[in-house]
Amino acid sequence: MQQPKILLEVKNLVTEFSTDGGIVKAVNDVSFTLNRGETIGIVGESGSGKSVTSLSIMRLIPNPPGRITAGEINFYRNDGRIVNLLSLPEYEMRHYRGNEISMIFQEPMTSLNPVFTCGNQVMEAILLHQKVSRQQARDITLQMFEKVRLPNPERIFRAYPHQLSGGQKQRVMIAMAMSCNPSILIADEPTTALDVTVQKTILDLMAQLKSEIDSSIIFITHDLGVIAEIADKVIVMYKGKIVEQGHVLDIFGNPQHPYTKSLLACRPPLGKRLRKLPTVVDFMEETPEGQIIEKHRSVADAINAVVISEREIEQRRAELFQRKPILQLRNVKTWFPARKDFFGRVLEYIKAVDDVSFDVYEGETLGLVGESGCGKTTLGRTILRLVPAHEGEIIFDGKNILALDNREMKEMRKHMQIIFQDPYSSLNPRITIGDAILEPMHVHGIYANEKERKEKVMELLEKVNMKPEHYNRYPHEFSGGQRQRICIARALALNPKFIICDESVSALDVSVQAQVLNLLIQLREEFKFTYIFISHDLSVVKFMSDRMVVMNKGKIEEMGISDDIYNNPQREYTKNLIAAIPKGELSDIQKRFSVRV
Repeated sequence: MQQPKILLEVKNLVTEFSTDGGIVKAVNDVSFTLNRGETIGIVGESGSGKSVTSLSIMRLIPNPPGRITAGEINFYRNDGRIVNLLSLPEYEMRHYRGNEISMIFQEPMTSLNPVFTCGNQVMEAILLHQKVSRQQARDITLQMFEKVRLPNPERIFRAYPHQLSGGQKQRVMIAMAMSCNPSILIADEPTTALDVTVQKTILDLMAQLKSEIDSSIIFITHDLGVIAEIADKVIVMYKGKIVEQGHVLDIFGNPQHPYTKSLLACRPPLGKRLRKLPTVVDFMEETPEGQIIEKHRSVADAINAVVISEREIEQRRAELFQRKPILQLRNVKTWFPARKDFFGRVLEYIKAVDDVSFDVYEGETLGLVGESGCGKTTLGRTILRLVPAHEGEIIFDGKNILALDNREMKEMRKHMQIIFQDPYSSLNPRITIGDAILEPMHVHGIYANEKERKEKVMELLEKVNMKPEHYNRYPHEFSGGQRQRICIARALALNPKFIICDESVSALDVSVQAQVLNLLIQLREEFKFTYIFISHDLSVVKFMSDRMVVMNKGKIEEMGISDDIYNNPQREYTKNLIAAIPKGELSDIQKRFSVRV
């Protein structure tokens, strides 16, 4: 058997950042090798050091406050020379950056320049690194757009980033990264905010392009399910260090470190219904000195300990569906004008929600699932009258809310709340989180005075596993998961009966996502909330929901018990959604490697 050829060798890498609290080692003594034609997956939570490792390889660490203080990053050239990238002057590093080593960043909208067309931005990279004319660069760009399967490459070439969908922008970024046939492609969370179907397309595309140009990939993600789809080798990072690395079959089949086990266990399993998701604390405990104490449990044991019996599931359903519906939708339509004539008359509509009807029972969690653009978020906002309905009835607690005037609707809003997708943009950065939670109580005149309201805020912070002393801190001082907990506390401030969770965990690490989902279930049992849970991730919706509504192009494709829809989908669209979920099963990984052999 031929010995694999090393392409990149990272040795004892240390990257530090200066902070008010002192020096932080974001990457601490990291070592690994990447072979030619290999895909390495680097996994870990936010703050584990995986993105800083990739930026260190590219020499893109902002200085100040960061700097690489130790280690080597050796690149093995085709001519046999070994170059330590850390010792190169900046002008020489530019030859390797973008040409030999390319990077796809997590958020394509912030990586693409909004004032230049997509075509010009890809052309710029080609002209910088290849000795070609502008016409040749244009031709290469169009060829790359075809390779990444963008519809109508000429139109995309002329389009600006804001005119494309998230999946299309990500493909433009891939085209740019691959345009110079790099030896190494670093993909930093390139599919995190994408639908599962778009994600599957992007993963397949990267694997295909990798084999076409014989490159290697470093794929960074927090989702081990995605790693199972594409990686040969896995590196697990925790607090700046590598805690485990090895072949993907070994990591999935026999994980050794408790942190790895927790990452494998905290993603919602599709074949079982759980009472709660296992989290990191179920597998390990860290002492103040930084020592990790393992709670001797396997992934299977942790999952089996929280499986709900069929009897419990049937009992819950029987109780739920005997109750009266708290929400009834009848032929709801939300249309937006797409084209008007000279006199302002609407000639054509975008039918975002088109004739949707269903009931939601008291205490139920109803899942709304579908790809971006299917109408699920518009429907959620229509239910709360944040978007005007075109037609239909929305009956909440016996009242048609579409017929209420502003004063009546304000009163109704006490009982209906929403948790938005992005907790940072839904919190005012200029007011403390305590005041943000207190504000709705003040608006609706709940509780006798500010003292009582403040006491309620403290109580709510503790309910969502935050500390009362956090009251006077600002949103930027918290992590994404903590900010989402703050938004949940704010939604609870008015003691609502009904809450819409709109993609409320899609941007979170799987471990933090598990904690937030567990919290939502715990609060539902305690306060008897009714939820509509909106997500493009069918595995999360299945875990959370009693029933599921699958939406496509504004209409309902399929509706029923969540387990029934997953186990026996009736429509082709639903089957495709289920097939696209990265399951992370050991059998699937074994099959992938047997096909390759």
